[in-house]
Amino acid sequence: MATPTLPLELLDRLRSFDTATVSNAIEHFKLRDQTTGYINNEIKCHFPNIQPMVGYAITCTGDTSCPNDSRPSNVDKLVEVIEAAPKPSVIVVQHTGHDRSRSCFIGDIFSSVTSKLGAVGFVTDANVRDVAGIAKRTPEYQVFSAGTVASHGWGVFFDFNIEVTVAGLTIAPGDLLHGDANGLISVPFDSAEAIADRAVDVIAAEKEMFAFLAGDDFTIDELKKRFVPHD
Repeated sequence: MATPTLPLELLDRLRSFDTATVSNAIEHFKLRDQTTGYINNEIKCHFPNIQPMVGYAITCTGDTSCPNDSRPSNVDKLVEVIEAAPKPSVIVVQHTGHDRSRSCFIGDIFSSVTSKLGAVGFVTDANVRDVAGIAKRTPEYQVFSAGTVASHGWGVFFDFNIEVTVAGLTIAPGDLLHGDANGLISVPFDSAEAIADRAVDVIAAEKEMFAFLAGDDFTIDELKKRFVPHD
């Protein structure tokens, strides 16, 4: 059964908003608890100045830190999974091996390979290397990771297209992800168009709020009213 996808025009609309704005728009519909649906601060965005990343999750687990590892790498299998997945895709790898602090799944060669196959980003609770090379060779490709390391050990990927958890966010294959300097969130698929519409209202409301704060009609009483919860 084919993974459902959304019109590219809608993905472009979502990409035009930062992740915090999309998150605010999601909150309006009360689709989930406001403390869920986003990564915690265990991993970071490596390229905060590029356009937001929007794509469908490709999930797997992996390890690159096991000494004298003789397991097959399964990179060929990962390539097959990426090729078959809906585009644009975001590769999500949960580390499940020996030493997460030393594990590294992506550098500039792998970002170039996966970008060629239609991926727009990579998310992992392990590490990245070749940060300058990624920025140079795949300048629109986003990476979220726990940090950077200089080496990569022996890379092994396994358990493809399963539910994974990275930095507190549980991600299933095909989940719609949105990420930028603010963090990474999952976007409820069936409400994506309504969320994009609501994001326009979020921006308008914030613009009006900033105008109020800068204007001559500012009062404490009015400020308090604006922070009273409302639908």
